[in-house]
Amino acid sequence: MPRRRPKAVRRVEEERVRPGAVADALVRFEWAFRQPGRHLNASEVWQPGLEAEDARDDLEKVVPHLPLGVRIDEEFERRTPPNPRPVRVRALDGWWWARTRER
Repeated sequence: MPRRRPKAVRRVEEERVRPGAVADALVRFEWAFRQPGRHLNASEVWQPGLEAEDARDDLEKVVPHLPLGVRIDEEFERRTPPNPRPVRVRALDGWWWARTRER
């Protein structure tokens, strides 16, 4: 995302998260999606404790309030198959935590 963020993004960041949060999360997704392979690799993380799933958590707070056509979910679903073993996801966790990444 360019340095000059659209007004709508700046407004939502100021109201719901922190300035730059949307750009930071999108950069983490972009980095993850640039990694080779059909599926996302579980051992490849932006930095310890900051996975694509964490970036999606951050975006969950703002995406409903943005007039953007963000297509991260489509790409994330394409690159992460459903977990073959049922996973108990906490009520606070999003569906993206129940997806599987290659190891």
